[in-house]
Amino acid sequence: MQDFRRDFLKMAGLTVAGGATTLLNPSVLSAKSQPRAQIATGQKQIYFDVQRYGAKGDGTSIDSPAINAAIDAAANAGGGTVILTAGIYLSYSIHLKSNVAVFLQQGATVLAAPTPYDGLATGGYDAAEPQGSWEPYQDYGHNHWHNSLIWGENIHDFGIFGPGLIWGKGLSRGHNETALPNTTAPGVGNKAIALKNCHNVILSDFSILQGGWFGILATGVDNFTIDNLKIDTNRDGIDIDCCRNVRVSNCTVNSPWDDGICPKSSYALGFARATENLTITNCYVTGVYELGSVLDGTWKRMEMSKGRVGTGRIKLGTETNGGFKNITISNCVFESCQGFALESVDGAIVEDITFTGVTMRNVRAPFFLRLGARLRGPKPQTVVGTMKRIILSNIVSSGAAQLPSIIAGVSDHPIEDLKISDVYLHQVGGAGADMAAIQPQENSDKYPEPTMFGDLPATGIYVRHVKNIELTNIEIATENADARPAIYLDDVDGADFFRLKFPLRQQSGQFRLKSVSDFRLFGCHHYPDNVESHADDKTI
Repeated sequence: MQDFRRDFLKMAGLTVAGGATTLLNPSVLSAKSQPRAQIATGQKQIYFDVQRYGAKGDGTSIDSPAINAAIDAAANAGGGTVILTAGIYLSYSIHLKSNVAVFLQQGATVLAAPTPYDGLATGGYDAAEPQGSWEPYQDYGHNHWHNSLIWGENIHDFGIFGPGLIWGKGLSRGHNETALPNTTAPGVGNKAIALKNCHNVILSDFSILQGGWFGILATGVDNFTIDNLKIDTNRDGIDIDCCRNVRVSNCTVNSPWDDGICPKSSYALGFARATENLTITNCYVTGVYELGSVLDGTWKRMEMSKGRVGTGRIKLGTETNGGFKNITISNCVFESCQGFALESVDGAIVEDITFTGVTMRNVRAPFFLRLGARLRGPKPQTVVGTMKRIILSNIVSSGAAQLPSIIAGVSDHPIEDLKISDVYLHQVGGAGADMAAIQPQENSDKYPEPTMFGDLPATGIYVRHVKNIELTNIEIATENADARPAIYLDDVDGADFFRLKFPLRQQSGQFRLKSVSDFRLFGCHHYPDNVESHADDKTI
C-alpha cells in the first residue's frame, strides 16, 4: 500500500505540473512490450493499457467493458495506472476503483454512447440506484450516481489525469427535450463524472465537453483536488456537495445554462453534512460562449437578449441543508454570467467565508447573499439557518445589469457580521423614479435567485434584514443617470460606511434608510458625515 501511495502521489505531481513524461513515452506505454516484460521478469505490473483488454478506440465499438476490465486488473494487482492512448473510446458506464489512476493521453477521448429518448430495455448506462426516504429533498440528479459515464462510490486513493477529453455527447441533461434522452428512462446516463463517499481523490488536466446534468458531481468526497480542468458544458460544471478539504484551482468553466462551480450541502447522503475547508482559486467562469467554442478556441459568443446573461457563476447553494464553513474564494474571473451567490435556504449554517481578488464583467447582481426559508428537508428539524462572519474584498465589477447587489435575510433571521471593502461597482443604471419607489416582496420561501424580488430600489447595493454590516472603500458608478439611491437599507441593525463614492459625486439622496438603527457614515468624498441612532424611513 505504501508503495502504491508513493507512485500515485508521484504521478499526481507530474500531471498537475503538466509533465507525466514517462506516461507519454511510447516505449513505456507499449501494449505489447511493457506488461509482458513485467510479467516475464516478475516485476509488478503498474501500467494497464486498455487496448490490451480489448478496447478499440475507433469511435464505433463500445469500449467500456474493456476499460472496466483494465481497471479491475489494476485494482486486483493492488493498484496501478490505466492508460487510454489516442483514440475515441465510445462508452457506457465506467467504474472507478480504489488505488487506480486513469490517464487520458493526448488525443484520447472518452465519448458517452448514445441512447434512445425512451432509454434501453437492456444495456446502456448503469441503473440509477435506489435512494432513501430523503429523496424529495433534492433534485433527481443529486440523488443518483451510478447512471453516469464515469462513477465511483466508497473508494479511495484514485484519480483521473492527463490532457485528454471526456465528451458527454450521449448524456441527458435532465430537461424534457427531444434532442437528448429522457433522464429517468432505463439505460440513460446524465453525468460525466459522479463520485460518492470517497476520499483522497485528484482530478487534473483533462477537459469535459457537454457533461450532461453535471460535468462533475462529488457528494461526500474528502481530501479532494480539482486542478487545471477545462469544462465547456450544457448544465452544471462542477458540483461539490457535502465535501471536506477540497481544493479547486486553475479551472475554466463555460456553462451558459447553469452554474459553473457550485458547492452545495444537500441531504443526498441521508443526513445533513456541511461542505467545509474549501478553497476555489485562479478560476475563470462564464456563461456566454456557445457550447464547445471555448475548447476549440473559437470563443463564439451566444446571442443574448438585452440585459440577459447566461448562468455560469460560482454559487454556494441552492441545496443547503448542512452548511458552508471555512471557505475561501480568491483570484477568480467572472465574465458575462450571474454574479457570486452565497445561499442558505434549507437550514444551512454558513460561517467564515471570504471572497476576494475577483474581477467581473457584464454580470447580473455582482453578489447575492441570501438567507431564506424554503426549508426543503425533514421536518420539524429543518429550520431557518444562519449566515455570519463573511468578508467580500478587492472586487471590481463593470457593466453590471440594472439589478444591484443583494444582501437579504428574512425577518427575525438576519445575515450577521458582514464586511465589504475595496470594491468598485459599475452598473448600467438608467432606472426611473418608479423603480426607486418599489417596495419589494419578502418571498422568504421562494427559490433563491437575484431576480426573485423583481426590480429593486437601489443602484448599487440592496440590504434587508442584516445585523452588523460594514462597507469601506466602495465606489458605485453608473453608466446612465439613475433615480434610485446607491444603497437601500431595510431592517438593518448596525451599519458603518467609510470612504464611499457615489454616482456623479452626488451629495445627497444616496441612502434610503427604513427601520435602521446604529447607522454611521463618515469620511466619504463629497458627502457629509452622518450618525443616526434610529431611522424609520429617511433618505440622506
